[in-house]
Amino acid sequence: MSEPTTRDLLYGEVEDDVRASARKLLADRCATDAVLARCESDEPYDLATWRTLSAELGFAGLLVPEADGGAGASAREAAVVAEELGRSVAPLPFLGSAVLATSALLACKDSQTCPQGRAVVRELLAALGDGSRTGTLAVPLSTAPGAGFPDAVRATGGCLTGRVGSVVDLDVADVVLVGATDEDGPALYAVDLPGSGATRHPVVSLDLTRRVTDLELDGAAGRRVAGAADAEVALHAALTTGAGLLAAEQLGLAEWCLDTTVEFAKTRYQFGRPIGSFQALKHRLADVWAAVSTARSVARAAANALATGAADTELVVAVAAAYCSDTAVLAAEECVQLHGGIGMTWEHPAHLYLCRAKTSQLALGTPDGHRATLAELANLPAT
Repeated sequence: MSEPTTRDLLYGEVEDDVRASARKLLADRCATDAVLARCESDEPYDLATWRTLSAELGFAGLLVPEADGGAGASAREAAVVAEELGRSVAPLPFLGSAVLATSALLACKDSQTCPQGRAVVRELLAALGDGSRTGTLAVPLSTAPGAGFPDAVRATGGCLTGRVGSVVDLDVADVVLVGATDEDGPALYAVDLPGSGATRHPVVSLDLTRRVTDLELDGAAGRRVAGAADAEVALHAALTTGAGLLAAEQLGLAEWCLDTTVEFAKTRYQFGRPIGSFQALKHRLADVWAAVSTARSVARAAANALATGAADTELVVAVAAAYCSDTAVLAAEECVQLHGGIGMTWEHPAHLYLCRAKTSQLALGTPDGHRATLAELANLPAT
């Protein structure tokens, strides 16, 4: 397969249309004051907007082929939506449902180890794709691609027992995909929620716009959708796709922080001059701009690799995940600091972006972990 060209990494007309639709909806429904207010409510997730994003715009099914009831798009279009969600820190279950759960199901759609599960997979892909159901993948949010298959859950006769901590978007999931060990070894099960034997325990998270929840299973009924090697492949594919598209979200977050801070520096006056005229601030903003520009390149490369099935997808995703994680934190920290006193207040949304950036930095693998993976994939010598 040929290497990506510069043209491959540019946004196409379809991607521009996707961005315009997503940005308009999020501007109307997920303005910063609305997100701040929702963080303090009993319903932190905006499910009405999620239904519009899913059912009317079809963005929940971007990765799902048309034959399975989805939009038949690719990771490139999904990455654009992720960027816009990062720009608005929208409290929507896109990562858990449209990315992690959907990617896992797609990877085991043709499972040879569990042929009877194919009908379940297609049923769930159609439901997640049209937004009639919401799902997630039962792994701790910190789990990185390449992590071993989880051993916290046992399955006997289709009944699952065990506990999985810090599962993203579990609060609003109707179905959760659980990696478990059964009589034949590793397997992937679909567990409907709410259901007997499946209990959700909310966890206090730094990020108020993306919740994590502990899942406790005590004899919960599950439908087997993949076994043995297929289950391990599905888990790895979901985590790799998740890390690549999370990099796109971090790019969008960093862009918002940069744009907002530059605008503030133009209008905030100190000593009779806009603070953006001071050389020290110019240098700091220039550093953020350079980092965001590079982040855009590596995030687009990761989305393109995922979309085309490039041979070096894992390597490209590791680069994007490591770089965009640190860039998002840098941009968010500078946003808070350069806004001065107002940036430290609850009324200003900067803290939402900083909290999302910090938690995302640990999600689906740390930057150091991704760099270690990169070194191994690129055959770099260990230090």
